[in-house]
Order: sequence, then structure tokens, then C-alpha cells
Amino acid sequence: MTSNNRQFNLSRRNSLKFVAGAIGTGILAAGAGADLAAPEPAIAQTDLTPDAALKELIDGNKRFVDSKRRNPHQDFGRLTEVAKTQKPFAAILGCADSRFPSEIIFDQGLGDLFVCRVAGNVATPEEIGSLEFGTLVLGAKVLVVIGHKRCGAVEATIKGDQVPGQIGSLLDAIKPAVESSKNQAGDKLENACKANVVLQANKLKASPVISQLIAENKLKVVGGYYDLDTGAVNILVES
Repeated sequence: MTSNNRQFNLSRRNSLKFVAGAIGTGILAAGAGADLAAPEPAIAQTDLTPDAALKELIDGNKRFVDSKRRNPHQDFGRLTEVAKTQKPFAAILGCADSRFPSEIIFDQGLGDLFVCRVAGNVATPEEIGSLEFGTLVLGAKVLVVIGHKRCGAVEATIKGDQVPGQIGSLLDAIKPAVESSKNQAGDKLENACKANVVLQANKLKASPVISQLIAENKLKVVGGYYDLDTGAVNILVES
């Protein structure tokens, strides 16, 4: 075979490989789009019940508070295990505050938690949609709304000062909690922070997707309050 013929054959083979790869990529992309448009509910990471999933979180938080963290699912092996798919056992709506990342305070790792974080842990339409996905499609068995002690967003809502940009939209979402708790005895800010957790949890439970999962005993929605001074999460409400 001449040198020119060899070069032609090699080029032809490379071209065929490229075309095949392009076709395969197109098929995969089309499949991914179809999954997103009409997702199939996933099997949860384990066979945990909603109550057992909540216990996993509570036990993990106790390890954190007691300085006995196991740091599970945080090595490279776990990274490769969940690289192509995720089946978290819990979903979290938490405040964006930098002082309590969920994986640390609950002693969990890669692929364990489906986490949405926003200042004031408010259930916006976007957050609700994300958590519908995390529960219905990915299979999380417990959904926890976590507020925290001395929340700046709640404090700003109580003060009622003018704020720039889109910050006001967050405060508007918290105002009903401030109003509902203003006549309670005790610390005004703490009462409002806890009332806001209950408010946002109720918003999530009003979702047709989430309420159906609750009715089918496939999901539990929980409100929690994080103490910045001790690291403990106290459960405020369950459903």
C-alpha cells in the first residue's frame, strides 16, 4: 500500500469516528432533554423512609455538635461514584449565611444532600421548583427548611429600612413571618426567625408536587432552627 493510500484510509477512518461521535452526542443530548421535559422519578439513594432519612440528618448533626464527625462520602472514590448520577436522600432549603453549610453541620458528603441556599431561606418560585425536582425526580425522602439564629435577612425585615437592588424582594417574602410573631413574648428576632422557617415550610407544602409526595408517605417536610453558638439544629415542625 502506498503512502498516499495509507493517509487516505487513516483520514477516512478518523472522519467516520468523528461522525459517529457527533451522532452519539446528539442522541445523548436529545435524551437528556427528554428526561428534563418528562422526568422519571428516581429511586432514592437508599431504601430509607422519610423518618429514617430525617434521623440520618439528626444523627449527623449530633456528631457535628459532639465533635465526632465521620466526614462520610468525601473521598475521590465517592466523587467518581456519583459523577454520572445523583440520588440524594435529603433536600435542604437553607439560608445563604456562610456559617452553616449543610454538608458540614449534618456530617454528610458528596451526593447525599440536594441543597438550595438563599438569604432568609425563602421559598421563591425558583427554589420551590428546584426542590420539587430534588424530591420528585431525584428521590429525596426528607425536605428540611433551615433558618438560623440572628438571621440578617430577618433582622433587616424587622427594621424595615430601605434597601437597594433586589434585596427588597427577599424581605417582602419574610414580612408575613415578622407580622405573625411580633406580639409573641421573648426575643423578637428569634421569634421572627422561627416563624419564618414555618412560613417557608408551609409554602413548600402548598406545592402540588410536594403535597402529593407527602400524601403518599414518600416525603416529610421539616422546619429546623440552627443555633450559631452551639451548632445544634432543633426541629420546629414536621409533616
